[in-house]
Amino acid sequence: MTTKMMGAKVQRVEDDRLVRGTGRYVDDVAPDALHTAVLRSPHAHARILSIDVDAVLDLEGVHAVWTYDDLDGAMAEPLPLLIPHPTLTHGRTQYALARDEVNYVGEAVAFVVAEDRYVAEDALARIVVEYEPLPAVVGIEAARAGDLLVHDDVPGNVAARMEQANGDARAAIAAAPHRLELDLQIERSACMPMEGRGVVARWDPDQGRLQVWSSTQTSTGVRAAVAAKLGLDLGRVDVITPDVGGGFGVKINHPWPEELLVPLAAQRLGRAVKFTEDRREHFISSAHERAQLHHVEVGFDDDGRVLGLDVRFWHDHGAYTPYGLIVPIITSTQLLGPYKPGAYHVQFDSLYTNTVIVTPYRGAGRPQGCFVMERTMDAIAAELGKDRADVRAVNFIQPDEFPYEHGLIFQDGRDLTYDSGDYPAMLEKIKELVDWDHFEDFREARAAEGKRVGIGLACYVEGTGVGPYEGAHVHIETSGKVKVATGLTSQGQGHQTAFAQIVADELGVRFEDVEITTGDTRRMPYAVGTFASRAAVMSGSAIHLAAKRAKEKALRIAADALEADVDDLEIVDGVVSVKGTDSSIPLGTVAVLSNPLRYAFDEASKAATQFSVGDPGKPPVAEDDEPGLEGKDFYSPPRSTFASGMHAVIVETDVETAEIRILQYAVVHDCGHLINPMIVEGQIHGGVAQGVGGALYERMAYDESGQLLNASFMDFLMPYVTEVPTSIEIDHLETPSPLNPLGIKGAGEAGVIPGSAAFAAAIEDAERLPITAMPISPSELFALRAAHAPHVAQESK
Repeated sequence: MTTKMMGAKVQRVEDDRLVRGTGRYVDDVAPDALHTAVLRSPHAHARILSIDVDAVLDLEGVHAVWTYDDLDGAMAEPLPLLIPHPTLTHGRTQYALARDEVNYVGEAVAFVVAEDRYVAEDALARIVVEYEPLPAVVGIEAARAGDLLVHDDVPGNVAARMEQANGDARAAIAAAPHRLELDLQIERSACMPMEGRGVVARWDPDQGRLQVWSSTQTSTGVRAAVAAKLGLDLGRVDVITPDVGGGFGVKINHPWPEELLVPLAAQRLGRAVKFTEDRREHFISSAHERAQLHHVEVGFDDDGRVLGLDVRFWHDHGAYTPYGLIVPIITSTQLLGPYKPGAYHVQFDSLYTNTVIVTPYRGAGRPQGCFVMERTMDAIAAELGKDRADVRAVNFIQPDEFPYEHGLIFQDGRDLTYDSGDYPAMLEKIKELVDWDHFEDFREARAAEGKRVGIGLACYVEGTGVGPYEGAHVHIETSGKVKVATGLTSQGQGHQTAFAQIVADELGVRFEDVEITTGDTRRMPYAVGTFASRAAVMSGSAIHLAAKRAKEKALRIAADALEADVDDLEIVDGVVSVKGTDSSIPLGTVAVLSNPLRYAFDEASKAATQFSVGDPGKPPVAEDDEPGLEGKDFYSPPRSTFASGMHAVIVETDVETAEIRILQYAVVHDCGHLINPMIVEGQIHGGVAQGVGGALYERMAYDESGQLLNASFMDFLMPYVTEVPTSIEIDHLETPSPLNPLGIKGAGEAGVIPGSAAFAAAIEDAERLPITAMPISPSELFALRAAHAPHVAQESK
């Protein structure tokens, strides 16, 4: 029998090629291409009075120099607002090249195409731009004040104000036996993929066809944007996503100015044209995330059960809103985690600042929401003198309460309804992994050695597998090999492995005989993209359904050839057999028979020619059939699936230096049925590393004029391998989702979501002083100690 692949720890097939250096990224495409460079604003806020490009026009090696005035038609209009929302009343997007005004340091002002990047950069230095600097709005507090405006026509810098409620939270809080208020903050940060953004384009004038390669998380989205902006039929634009050196959310935003300017230049100049982002450009002209301020009011009973929760927060979305309100909407809804407050009210303002735009970064609003809810749970436990795990337990949604309706609307416009889970079981697993109930013994032993340790716990629920759909095409070749195409892109998630496991199981073929193609609009023109932990749920389900269709056809054709009943057939290792007999036919031969031929090209194809097969009294291809052994299908979910997890961390805080050392890190995760546990665990490891970065190191430091002060790896701190836990204990819980045929949920963002919350709890436990803002550095912890020294000393008495 074919070995069952679903749930098996199969080594990733893509890794050998990548670690040997034979990957092919956007910058490897079209080595003969012209190169581009972008002149970017040095000011956070300024009017453009004039741009003089005369000194560039005669520079040898320069093929084109453009400013906004060189654009026309749809290219001269603002970039798309990708995700409109009724509450986004003052949405604004930038132009491909700035018109009249710039609103953040790094905004594109002019574009040069030259023989190589060196000439293009030299040309930028010759462009003279006269600016009239304007006051900059930097940070949430400045935006909230509204004394200065980013956009003159946006009152108070408020792009959107959104409110949702389930029950009367304020009344419930007022009537509760206990009440607390908290002010909590997460600072701005950003993902740092190894490969920055990049795009290459080539125009074929004979066919009137444009080919684009982009390091993107949505090849079909880029295709649609390029076609619309350049006035081309969608069918005349191909977008291919080759190997991608990391995405983490920043590459889901589209189109970037360069994704339009490069194809336009290729079309106008008749040459392949390339843009490759450098690291400083990634800091100042891509996208950031995370920055939010929260005010929480909570009412609870003597057991710590939340009776009412009221959250007001402010979200910094930067200078423009191309990706709408996805991040703060996710925060406002996923904040609830695995809990069921008696009543909940949330309101947020999404604010303009003169800083880099904000779009989703791995976790996409969930780390902020998890930080707020978990800090609230810890505060309740401290107020009542109860065990922090016990307070969580009394607030859990119970296993018999699924599907659980929260009475809110999620980011996909659907009801916030949790599909499955078992949070009490998960809590017991995480407590066991870190020996939670005996931690005080460990604390005392370390204290005797002069060490200070603390333990933290954080729980989360993650909406995954958002729609609207994904599709797949499965083609069984006459060789017996299986070619599979799905439209979403890959940035290191192991799609070529996990998707092949699904196909091997459904079709009954060898894993080695399955080849997966992603992110190529020539192979699958209808798709959405890779984001929001949706690939396994969406494309995995579509691939399963498409493989099922191909299998049904294969069995039908094989049944005719073997003169057997379909129900008596099975496919094992790529061979269709009559159960319990020696009668069989290779799947490749079935593929030959699926295509009635007039001409024989080889020995195999002779079997499908008109005098070899078929009933002379019937058409060779039935009315409801088509040639070839293929299956195509799409999966569209009724709503999101909801994965969940809990993280626990034990830290040591140095008594003298306030340095924070990780002693133990544990994760329990539930993503439904596992396709490949090794891939899931790899995703968790990577997410935990980013969680460590977000909790202890990474932040974007702007000065009051809007200059990013740490826009290089010399100044922007990321954890090295020495700062990331070398051993992460992982346990799985599998509560299948009833919403898709495989019972799976997403796992891509699980590792990063509770990082800040868990570390804040552990540091607070070690230090006995409140941690209300993240990330936290040793110097900040040292300052907190000094500020709270009299209070802590009094408490110790």
